[in-house]
Amino acid sequence: MRGSAKVISCRHPSLHLSQPNIESFVWNNLIRCSTRSRVENPAFPPALSIYLRMRLHSVLPDLHTFPFLLQSINTLPRGRQLHAQIFLLGLANDPFVQTSLINLYSSCASLTFAHQVFHEIPLPDLPSWNAIIHANAKAGLIHIARTLFDQMPQRNVISWSSMIHGYVSCGEYKAALSLFRSFQMLECRELRPNEFTLSSVLSACARLGALQHGKWVHAYIDKTGMKIDVVLGTSLIEMYAKCGSIDRATCIFDNLGPEKDVKAWSAMIAAFAMHGFTEECFQLFARMVNDGVRPNAVTFVAVLCACVHGGLVSEGSECFKRMMSEYGVSPTIQHYGCMVDLYSRAGRIEDALNAVKSMPMKPDVMIWGALLSGARMHGDVETCEVSIKKLLELDPTNSSAYVLLSNVYAKLGLWREVRHTRDLMEFRGIKKVPGCSLVEIDGVIREFFAGDNSHPETQDIYRMLEEIMKRLAKHGYTRNTGEVLLDLDEEGKEFAMSLHSEKLAIAYCFLRTSPGTTIRIVKNLRICSDCHAAIKMISREFNREIIVRDCNRFHHFKNGLCSCKDYW
Repeated sequence: MRGSAKVISCRHPSLHLSQPNIESFVWNNLIRCSTRSRVENPAFPPALSIYLRMRLHSVLPDLHTFPFLLQSINTLPRGRQLHAQIFLLGLANDPFVQTSLINLYSSCASLTFAHQVFHEIPLPDLPSWNAIIHANAKAGLIHIARTLFDQMPQRNVISWSSMIHGYVSCGEYKAALSLFRSFQMLECRELRPNEFTLSSVLSACARLGALQHGKWVHAYIDKTGMKIDVVLGTSLIEMYAKCGSIDRATCIFDNLGPEKDVKAWSAMIAAFAMHGFTEECFQLFARMVNDGVRPNAVTFVAVLCACVHGGLVSEGSECFKRMMSEYGVSPTIQHYGCMVDLYSRAGRIEDALNAVKSMPMKPDVMIWGALLSGARMHGDVETCEVSIKKLLELDPTNSSAYVLLSNVYAKLGLWREVRHTRDLMEFRGIKKVPGCSLVEIDGVIREFFAGDNSHPETQDIYRMLEEIMKRLAKHGYTRNTGEVLLDLDEEGKEFAMSLHSEKLAIAYCFLRTSPGTTIRIVKNLRICSDCHAAIKMISREFNREIIVRDCNRFHHFKNGLCSCKDYW
């Protein structure tokens, strides 16, 4: 520790320590102001440079120096050196310094040192508890964070918000909503959610497609008189859009007024894109530019996604060129991914391969996955196999790659190859991700898995699904069994297709909602062609609007048609 201290210290800390407090006040202000510098990840942080000059002038650091200084440090060696300085100066027991050290080690991804600092505090104060909890959510150790949260002697809004945000960051969306409900039930009414809390809750609602929960949060915002600023407004836009209520998202966007920033514009453009409203997406982009808001990389990802969903190859190519030539936005791997997806879905596999070759960065899983998906759609086995090889080099446990290749073989009737692929998955211990569909009924989120029989109302659900499929069959519906992954006879294939999770979810909604009620489903995988055809017929025969969000986009089924125009 002493050796580390000498690297930064210009003079031994015991020398010339009788400086007036006014001097340290001035230097501390300089350090604080330098932490607000717009320079990101500098090789040598300005705050550290000022600190060294402070020591050269023999000015003694005080309790206010290090909380500011530590904010600018982003490498573990420098953080350890400063920690040694703090120890030698006798400031290690100050609560503000301790919390700053926990935050420092968290930002440097050194959770061990963060815990060490925390456990050395005899009586941690509230900020210290919040800091260590935030460090564990940030590191993905959500269960450890929750254990610490439960042990806290007292909590404030930051405690609750950090824990809720941690659950959202780790994909534990149901747990986030459950914790928020516990927060709401507190008897201490002066402890209320703030904008940060509600943004995290809205994000959880968006990911789950929990529209009723999201509408309740919106009502709570209005009831408490909380101002819907551009940050909260953008969260509401994303929530409504991802829950399938594009009209409400548009209303929020329009009510934000002239203070809308590029994030709000981009969120609304992305909303139109994911719902397949390509023309509205282009119109809004034009409005954005005319209003003087400069589009960024996120904006162009949204516009390119709209081109992908609409199969607009020439428009997408033009947008990609304009992004660089007119707006100076350098394409990221997400932009190249959109172009590969655009070309491959349109059957222009050669153009997609050329796009991959032209990338200045190494193609990742998303790039090869987009190429594989497009090649699968058009039965290009050779390109599928090349993509599979590249995918498995990057991610040997990628189950989607095996499944997509199996789908290609199944579509071509190559059952020996299907079986070989499945055997290879089994040999390598790779499990297929099960299809899962979520629906929200009366504020309760229900999950359905493909072939699921664990639901307490399974018999009623299966009976209802059987009645639905019988009615469809009377009107000409036949199951598309071309992509069943097992070499079954036709009867077996039809049975396998009938148990897909979205069909079970629809049957449950028929049992639990009145006729004419809109059904909203969130599915974790791409909707298959058989379910797509079946749901189109269900929407017509039963006069139901059914909105499905799969892993790629939204499908609005109404009167026997789908908003994707059978291109997805």
